[in-house]
Amino acid sequence: MNSPTKLGARLSTTSAGPVNAAELRRRVRAAEALKAKTREIAATNALAAHEAAVKAAKAKEEADVTAREAAAVVLRLFDNDAELVSELLGVPSEELEREAKPVTAARAKEIIESLRARAERPRSPRTRKPHTEASSQSRPDSEAPSRRAGQQLD
Repeated sequence: MNSPTKLGARLSTTSAGPVNAAELRRRVRAAEALKAKTREIAATNALAAHEAAVKAAKAKEEADVTAREAAAVVLRLFDNDAELVSELLGVPSEELEREAKPVTAARAKEIIESLRARAERPRSPRTRKPHTEASSQSRPDSEAPSRRAGQQLD
């Protein structure tokens, strides 16, 4: 027996008797509407998936460029000592050199200059609590373990 659908038992394939022309047209229109709605949803899903894939590919390309530029800059700052940088970063030296190769010297210098400018900017002072409050609050905590040393924990 067929299970009822959203349209109810009217879409069942078994007929209780002869179907008039109007009912047949209504059933055909309902089936066509369902097919059109399904196609519309599928097209919408395909479009959304394609847009997401394009966005992800663009983000990946930007990340790859940033990684290549960073490799070129760090090598340049360490006088192209790939072995030293390799040890510091835990990345094979061949990989560093391969990543850095497509980056022009001019682009590497430009990035280094922007990093130097950023390093020279004064830092904004952070608001901190007065030192006396912080030290007075920490003293009871530091004494607490010694008082509890002889006690058993639950």
